[in-house]
Amino acid sequence: MATLTQDEIRHLSAHERLTLIERLWDSLADADVAVTAAQRSELESRLAVFEEDRPLGVTWEVLRAELSARAP
Repeated sequence: MATLTQDEIRHLSAHERLTLIERLWDSLADADVAVTAAQRSELESRLAVFEEDRPLGVTWEVLRAELSARAP
């Protein structure tokens, strides 16, 4: 595996660095990322709220139409 030096990383464009970050993040499995009990609790709470509010959601097409109607 080729290792980039700090200098080489600094010379990458912002787009190249973001692509590198994305590839690194995507290479991780769920088991590779430790989640604390507090974080797990917060995630479960947010998921529960999402599921409760799901019927209130609208499709992208409906939202786009509403936003287009508001445009001056």
